[in-house]
Amino acid sequence: MEVAITLSVDGTRRSLTVDTRTTLLDALRERLGVWAPKKGCDHGQCGACTVLLDGRRVTTCLALAVSHDGARITTAGGLAEDGALHPLQRAFLDHDGFQCGYCTPGQICSAVGMLQEARAGHPSHVTRDLTAPVELDRAEIRERMSGNLCRCGAYAAIVDAIEEAAR
Repeated sequence: MEVAITLSVDGTRRSLTVDTRTTLLDALRERLGVWAPKKGCDHGQCGACTVLLDGRRVTTCLALAVSHDGARITTAGGLAEDGALHPLQRAFLDHDGFQCGYCTPGQICSAVGMLQEARAGHPSHVTRDLTAPVELDRAEIRERMSGNLCRCGAYAAIVDAIEEAAR
């Protein structure tokens, strides 16, 4: 069965018809030609497909496209404003927070969402004081980014980049 849906992707409203079993990742990549989210594991374990869905980070390989009709999606490609890189994009470049780059779009989107969650006061498993504002130390960043894997092992530089952008 096919259903017509509309998605706002990186600020552009896009309409398409998808099979009800189509993942959001496949709709973005195969139907709309949006290449920033990557297909890694296709099981929600690596984070390469992470985007911001209505402002929250989501692994798109686990989301059905029909469930998000009308959603606002921001990929790593849509974070820059007025030709200037997003602070996290700039920090990843400055700190060499990537090697092959395959996981980088998902890492960056996840980091943007993670910083928003921390600013909103959402605790993580390693948050020490649940009554105080979240302090993004290295342990806190590592825990909050644990759903995003990097086969190249650029984790130290990724944490450095996120630490800088968080300031």
